Amino acid sequence: MTDSSRASRRLAALMAGMGTLHMIAPKPFDAIIPESLPGRARTWTYLSGAAELGCAAAVAHPRSRRAGALATAALMAAVFPANVKMAHDWRRRPLPLRAAAYGRLPLQVPMIAWALRVAREAGGRGAAT
Repeated sequence: MTDSSRASRRLAALMAGMGTLHMIAPKPFDAIIPESLPGRARTWTYLSGAAELGCAAAVAHPRSRRAGALATAALMAAVFPANVKMAHDWRRRPLPLRAAAYGRLPLQVPMIAWALRVAREAGGRGAAT
């Protein structure tokens, strides 16, 4: 198995795991949905979980890997405001919880870079793969 194949499989697994968590345990995700979004938080939680599952499926399949990885990078950027909200909301929580919330912020950068690397390595492969 090549490094690029391993990276794409791990990215797909991460996205599938997070998407599944959104569906089976939505309450913690509801709490970090920015209030400025219209509608119910639970709707946004389920929509983001479905998007993560869709990205996972697309990254897992060689024909859609490039598009799926680009969508994954975009999704990770789009959910950044929720991570900022979490860090703000948890600013008075015990240190380990604060550290986890604050630690998520800079982790978005390597996560997005990982998705972009998978997209770049998938290149223009398309239907021939």
